[in-house]
Amino acid sequence: MAQDSRLALQQFIASLERHFEALSARRGEDDPAVEQAYYQLEDAFLNYEESLSENFEEYLPIGLAEDESE
Repeated sequence: MAQDSRLALQQFIASLERHFEALSARRGEDDPAVEQAYYQLEDAFLNYEESLSENFEEYLPIGLAEDESE
């Protein structure tokens, strides 16, 4: 079952902030901190979206970009 939607939202917002901080402090093109923040943001987005779906039968008006290499 999905987690509390308010908690999922707070975690999503926090991951957006961590992603921004990683980008603003980037040390080179392949900075592992940026990559880690990216995947944490992706997970938080998916958790929030799942929470909204299960708790309210609602969906976000945005989606994840697909990787063209896949």
